[in-house]
Order: sequence, then structure tokens, then C-alpha cells
Amino acid sequence: MKHTIEVNGIKLYAFHGCLTEEGKVGGHYIVDVSVTTDFSDAAKEDDLSKTVDYVQINKIVKSEMGIRSKLIEQVGQRIVDKMKNEINDLHSIKVKITKLTPPINGDVNNVAIIIEEDVFQQNPIGGYRKDN
Repeated sequence: MKHTIEVNGIKLYAFHGCLTEEGKVGGHYIVDVSVTTDFSDAAKEDDLSKTVDYVQINKIVKSEMGIRSKLIEQVGQRIVDKMKNEINDLHSIKVKITKLTPPINGDVNNVAIIIEEDVFQQNPIGGYRKDN
């Protein structure tokens, strides 16, 4: 089965950007994460250990957003990579990072990047398979 878990509106203050001032002053960000998995057993048994823990997603996002980068594209990829390495049984990951009131020449509310990746897991008989 395919189920979706979302953790939306993670509000953070971070120091990403190409401008020196952004590294000193920082800015407001909102991160949304969506993962697909199969949580059938968790739903049947009411068992957190058989699903993706929202707390772990939030912890990964906070950790990676705390590491300064010039580009939010890099931050987003780090979040995806860390989730793939630390969370089991994921079928796909979608991360959206929104930078509020970016320092660009214009009246812009926000800019955002979205990264979507399918997760490949090792097949027990060798090779890799794409989870559906």
C-alpha cells in the first residue's frame, strides 16, 4: 500500500543566502515535508515503531536548516539525503523550502524550491528496486 505522511509549516529562522548580510542577519523559512510509505501495520496495531515518526522528520529538518548554505537548493538536498539514510521504509520524499521576503530587487513575498525523489532500497537478492 501507499500512504502519505506530511509535516507542514515547519517555521525556522536560518542564515542561508549568497549575500554576506544574509549570513549575519538571517531570515524566516517554512519547510514542508511529504513522504510516502506503507503504514498499514502501524494503523492496524497502533504502533509508532511501524511508521514514520513526525518528530524524526522535524529533527532532520531543523538540523540541516541550522547548517549555513548559500543556496536553499543545497539545504533541501541535504534534508532529502539525510531522510533517505535515517528513515526506513520510505517510498518517496518531497521537500519544499520557502524563503520569506527574500532580498531581491522587487516586491516578492517568498521564493521556494521543491525536491521530489523516489527512494530505492536494496533488494535482498542483489541489486536495487524502485518501491511503488
